[in-house]
Amino acid sequence: MKVIFIKDLRGQGKRNEIKEVKAGYAQNFLIKNGYAVPLTESSKKRLDTENKKAKEEDEIDKANNLKIKEKIEKTNIIFKLKTGKQDQVFGSISTKQIHDELNKIGIKIDKKKIKLDSPISSLGFHNIEIELRKDVKGVLKIQVVKEK
Repeated sequence: MKVIFIKDLRGQGKRNEIKEVKAGYAQNFLIKNGYAVPLTESSKKRLDTENKKAKEEDEIDKANNLKIKEKIEKTNIIFKLKTGKQDQVFGSISTKQIHDELNKIGIKIDKKKIKLDSPISSLGFHNIEIELRKDVKGVLKIQVVKEK
């Protein structure tokens, strides 16, 4: 019996996947517990329209993220930090500070998307990777200068 999974079930199938399973298993477990529905013409049409809608939404999301990526790559942020003898930096710049600066200039992204291995604690230019999606990544240029 062919079924369409409507929920992920580890080891069996993922959402919107069509799979051949034994009839008893499908009736007594998958369908009864809401993991799958029988494959019929109407359920196949519904699956196709859901997949088409999801693909369109994904394309819109990707286009929006590409626009944000362009803004990010045109942006330079300057941070001023206090320094001591021989330009030793006091303090560091974290993802929260970068996130706050991006919000000030109108780029609204999730703080978790800023990929920073460790806080920035040296003068000069730094390139920070921002992963908007798995397939859309931007590079933000940050400059750290001495506070006078």
